[in-house]
Parts: sequence; structure tokens; C-alpha cells
Amino acid sequence: MFKKNNPSKKNTDKSEKEIANKKKEPWVSVLTTHVDKTNPRNGFFELDWNDYFVQSLKLNGYRGKTDEEVVDKWFQDLCLNVAKETGNEDNVGNSGYVNKVVRDDGKT
Repeated sequence: MFKKNNPSKKNTDKSEKEIANKKKEPWVSVLTTHVDKTNPRNGFFELDWNDYFVQSLKLNGYRGKTDEEVVDKWFQDLCLNVAKETGNEDNVGNSGYVNKVVRDDGKT
């Protein structure tokens, strides 16, 4: 009826990224989003991904000097496709500029 707690049993709670890595599957996630309150056309998404995701992008024709450049090109294509699907492709390029900031961990 009662089971003794096994202290040697490890915590099996793993992140989605860890699970994808173990399965050797591509994984990407939006960590945060930020919209400029004074100008909602400006903002950013912070993404995280695994090496398998970058490999998948490269196999599908994306190129760049760094993993960040490869993912950035994919994300730009994704955003452009969303604009096209919503009929806003004529406004692409009129919303401002992209400001890339390299963080301490090397990500942009």
C-alpha cells in the first residue's frame, strides 16, 4: 500500500530542450518578447535553440557564419511569410531597423 521513498531516484523533470537533445530532434523556442511601449513597431524576440535545429536549417539551405546568423535568416523568412499571409508584405521594410546586440553568452 505504501512505498518507501527511494532517495537514489533522480529527478526526471527535464526541459523541452533537454528532451529534444536526447531524441536528437530540432528544437526552437521563444524565451521572451518585448514591445516598445512608445513605438509598438519596435521590439524583439529572444529565441533559444539547439544544435539539431541549426543543422536542420542548414540542410534546408540556410547559411551564415554563425549559428545566430543562420537562425536570424530563418526568423526573417518566417516573419516575411507571416506578412505575406496577412497581406502586409508591401509594408515590409517600412517598420524601422534591426538592432543586433551580442550578449555576453555570444547570442544576438
